[in-house]
Amino acid sequence: MSEQNSPASAQAKPLFLHDPADLEARLDFVEYWRTLRKHKWAILGFALAVTLVAAVVAFVSTPIYEAKTTLLIETNKQKVVTIEDVYGGVGASREYFQTQVEIIKSREVALKTIIKLKLFDNPDFDPRVPKKGLSALIKKVGFATEEPPKEWTEQALAESVLGAFTSNLSIEPVRLSQLVIVRFTSPNPALAATVTNTLAKTYIENDLDARYQMTRTASVWLQEQLAGLKEKLTQSETILQGYRDKQGFVNVKESAQTGAAQQMEQLQSRLIEARTRRAEVEATYKIVKDAANAGDLASQPAVLISGQVADAKRQANEAARKLADVTQRYGKEHPKYMQADSDSKAAAENLARQVELVVGGINHEYERARSTEKMLEGALGAARGTVVNINRKEFELGVYERDVDSNRQMYDMFMKRAKETNVTGDLQTTVARVVDTAAVPTQAIKPKKSLIVAVALFMGLLIGVMLALLMEVLDNTLKTTEDVESRLKQPLLTVLPMLGKDDAERGVSGRLVQETPNSLYSEAIRTARTGVLLSSVDLASRTLVVTSSVPGEGKTTFSSNLAMAHAFTKKTLLVDADMRRPSVAKSYGLDAHSLGLSELVAGTAQLSECLHTVEGSNLVVMTSGAIPPNPLELLHSERFAHTLEALAKNFEIIIIDSPPVELVSDALVIASQVSGVIFVTKAASTPYVLARKSLQRLRRAEAHIVGVVLNALDFNKAEKYYGEYSGYGKHGYGTYGSTYGGTYGSGSLAKPVALKKAA
Repeated sequence: MSEQNSPASAQAKPLFLHDPADLEARLDFVEYWRTLRKHKWAILGFALAVTLVAAVVAFVSTPIYEAKTTLLIETNKQKVVTIEDVYGGVGASREYFQTQVEIIKSREVALKTIIKLKLFDNPDFDPRVPKKGLSALIKKVGFATEEPPKEWTEQALAESVLGAFTSNLSIEPVRLSQLVIVRFTSPNPALAATVTNTLAKTYIENDLDARYQMTRTASVWLQEQLAGLKEKLTQSETILQGYRDKQGFVNVKESAQTGAAQQMEQLQSRLIEARTRRAEVEATYKIVKDAANAGDLASQPAVLISGQVADAKRQANEAARKLADVTQRYGKEHPKYMQADSDSKAAAENLARQVELVVGGINHEYERARSTEKMLEGALGAARGTVVNINRKEFELGVYERDVDSNRQMYDMFMKRAKETNVTGDLQTTVARVVDTAAVPTQAIKPKKSLIVAVALFMGLLIGVMLALLMEVLDNTLKTTEDVESRLKQPLLTVLPMLGKDDAERGVSGRLVQETPNSLYSEAIRTARTGVLLSSVDLASRTLVVTSSVPGEGKTTFSSNLAMAHAFTKKTLLVDADMRRPSVAKSYGLDAHSLGLSELVAGTAQLSECLHTVEGSNLVVMTSGAIPPNPLELLHSERFAHTLEALAKNFEIIIIDSPPVELVSDALVIASQVSGVIFVTKAASTPYVLARKSLQRLRRAEAHIVGVVLNALDFNKAEKYYGEYSGYGKHGYGTYGSTYGGTYGSGSLAKPVALKKAA
């Protein structure tokens, strides 16, 4: 199988990155599922531990029993008599029902129940029993002040028990009904039933007693009030009768008031008639008076209305006509003329007398009408004064009568209420009745062991899942090839599997590519070799620096095996430039004190003395040599640069193992003088922030980064938890390791049989 078609090369393409669109398309729940698979045993272990603790607590906890009594609140009870004033208007409203519920919960009912049952003698409630726990321990060792001995009375004991009693008591009204459920919990089932039944009975008896006391109080108060009301009634009646005797009233409202009113009505009618008559006569009087001033009384209608005036005027007119006829015929001396003249004068005098009589009658009638009007006005004023005086007396009389009536009504009402109260005191009805008496419970309500275990298991799993997801979020290490490309923004050169314990124990980690050529690790090294060769095809000689962020990431093992892989086809030199902690000599079994790079740069040794050939291979190694006082000055010198140029003329591939970037600056100095840098990072160990910082420092040093190597990747976890290499089995690569003598994902690179064959 060629290097380009190997599984490692298929997963590690040094020159290409994953498509960002593929990264965005990955569903989050898939990542969550992989995280949960990764930590499944930890999650299950945590859940089982929580469940075990909860089960132990549940099984060692004291069982608690609950008893319940059902009460019916009698809101519509029939009463023998009505006495709302005494009982305050008991109604069937929801407010009344809620009030009764609160009364059942009241402190008074609870204290009476405690005293009746003497719960303070029960060991579970007795405040005189020494306390246990932290407070008792503190008091025992003397950290707490000694309290003086308390004098326990029955009331004091009940008060001390009240808190614990009410904490175990529950009063629950049943929705849309008049039922109330009384519950009590206790480790003693018989005590729980006794408490609920006694509390219900105490509530009913307490209500009866309260109403009885209320009735007695009302009765005493009513009797006291009756005595005072009777005395007030007697006084008011005496005052009323005295006033009547003093004023001489005998049924005033039916006689005096009625006669005065009738008299006023008659006078008012007569006055109106008199005023009308006076107005009419006054009008005639004025006309006649005006006519008299004008000298034309005989022609006035008011005068002519009289028959005598009319006859006299007719006679006067007839005599005047005759006198006119005689005057035309006879002379003044003629007897007929004289007779006619005498008759005319007599008729005129008669008319004047008749007119004077009529005018005198009109004047007299006018005066009489005025007199009548004044007289009636005076009589009406006198009658009105009489009525006002009578009304004033009747008003004062009404005040006394109303006072008597009011006192009589109050006395009658209180007398009635007093009788009702006395009768009601002997006919008390209960405010509630017990519908369902509490029985001794046979099953404990808590702890619910199965539920506690189930909830604990669920919560343990939930918390375990959350912790696993939190750990995954907080884990900022590089775990997959995708992390390398997306977070470091650098091409992935290759992925190296995790080495097994056997490989480390053999002490030949630098020869793995030679001793196990068919292993997955060797194939990954050859993939890296191919990537290096393709990254700079036109260069005749390549000088590469292998570095990492921190120690322990496997850069020396990688550089040793990469150099060994290049040595199969190229003239290769491996230089140990880590003059602080050199390890290349150990990886090949060479003498750690042999001449090397430091002597060559310092000029104390020849090139041939510093080169060492690895037995059984074409690889040439230059150890670090003696460790100088200041390695950075040595590497930064011009002699080191000239040394690299001289070595490049003699070797096609030069691989330099350098110190970590984050500890010292040696790698930065070397990186600026070589053709490329290979950056090694350890899977699930190196934080990507640290690796990214190291790469930035290399770029600032104008280093050419060939690629990143992801070392020590557990392929089993990569496939199970991260989705990496999941296509091996699908596309027929599942037996890749066994076909070439290796094992896929076991941690060991080659079976012992394969090692023997390679040897």
